[in-house]
Amino acid sequence: MFKPGDIIAFSGASLVSDEINIATLGLPRWSISHVGIIGEARDGRILLYEATTLDGLPCEITGQRINGTQAHSPDRVLAAYRGRAWQYSLYRELYPAERERLTEFLNDHIGVPYDEIGAFRAAGVGFSWIESLIHRFNPGTLFCSEYAAAGLSDIGIMPTTAPQRWNPNHLVRYLRRREILQEPMRLK
Repeated sequence: MFKPGDIIAFSGASLVSDEINIATLGLPRWSISHVGIIGEARDGRILLYEATTLDGLPCEITGQRINGTQAHSPDRVLAAYRGRAWQYSLYRELYPAERERLTEFLNDHIGVPYDEIGAFRAAGVGFSWIESLIHRFNPGTLFCSEYAAAGLSDIGIMPTTAPQRWNPNHLVRYLRRREILQEPMRLK
């Protein structure tokens, strides 16, 4: 059962995913190359919010295909995804005020263009720290782990002043080490 704040992590079976894993110190076809965050649509539906250019599904909120932030039925994304996927639940359920704030944040950022340059900058572990000092967070463009980190930061679960520095592998490793996320459950 998906709950708001859960992170869904993906390891794709493609060259793009392999390149992401190599650049972020992960193992191709096993480590994490993409993340999304579970949230609620304003009508109460539980959806997977993600920033991507590779998903051909129309956004559940806008009804359009988007190259950037979008929301989908988690089951629909998992059925179409080529690769592995895991659910990382938060260490506790969100309080009602946190759920409302996360809902507001995720839905207010639907349709934001994908941040290709930011994703590239976040790839290197040391490089991302330096880049985060030079380039400030810009919610006008977002990549997958930046969107998830910004959402968790907005509700106070993972305070960060630089969501743009978190790549998928680094974000999940950090959240697991801090016990913000529980052990993963394999979905696919």
